[in-house]
Amino acid sequence: MNEKVDFKGSVILNPVPVVLITSKNKEGKENVFTVAWTGTVCTKPPMLSISVRPERLSYEYIKETMEFTVNLPTSKMTKAVDYCGVRPGRKFDKIQEMNFTMKEGTNINAPYIDECPISIECKVKSIIPLGTHDLFIADVVGSHVDSTLMDEKGKIHFEEADLITYCHGEYFKMDKHPLGKFGYSIAKKPIAMKDSAKSIEKENNTDTTKVKDLSKDRPRKKNNNYKSSNASKKRNSSNNKHKNSRKNTTSTRRKTK
Repeated sequence: MNEKVDFKGSVILNPVPVVLITSKNKEGKENVFTVAWTGTVCTKPPMLSISVRPERLSYEYIKETMEFTVNLPTSKMTKAVDYCGVRPGRKFDKIQEMNFTMKEGTNINAPYIDECPISIECKVKSIIPLGTHDLFIADVVGSHVDSTLMDEKGKIHFEEADLITYCHGEYFKMDKHPLGKFGYSIAKKPIAMKDSAKSIEKENNTDTTKVKDLSKDRPRKKNNNYKSSNASKKRNSSNNKHKNSRKNTTSTRRKTK
């Protein structure tokens, strides 16, 4: 067993999604800043949370209007994400400096960043003071998703959005290759993960063509059974013919006698 090192109360939950939060105050001024302390808190009704330091300019904007938008950036936006996290909004116009294209919200007055493939509009339901941060719990009232990420069934392929995560002070790209699918551990029929096999091949330099596709085994077994049953029918047919020929020969001999 590996030796463990004990830490006192320290939040080391990693990795976490890193997002850009946009807001607008009652005077119409807009701001953006980076947040890593965010997460889903409820499905019905759909709700999420963000934790914000009270000294932040966006804290004032959000508390004033009780609205904000969560924008999910791509790996190409990592430098902008970092910049918006270290530069204060009171001294820098981060939206202009990062050349973001701002679009008006559909359900709220807070804008969203068009360069981000996914944006989530939120209305604050409650604010809970915690310590260094205050927790904003909000209802999700609408979302904007790039059409290129959706298939014909309406499923959103987040793995194609080139999203990033934040892990202990560093940014990482989201992996496109899944390790499993929800419920695969108890599925009666094996779920073939082709992308995972390709990923394993790259990492281990193995040949994925040797990996069995379990979904193809069943029809093969049926074909084999079909062939074997046909073969047995042919054998039975030939045996019957042989028996009939013997009977005919015997009856012929009896007649000649």
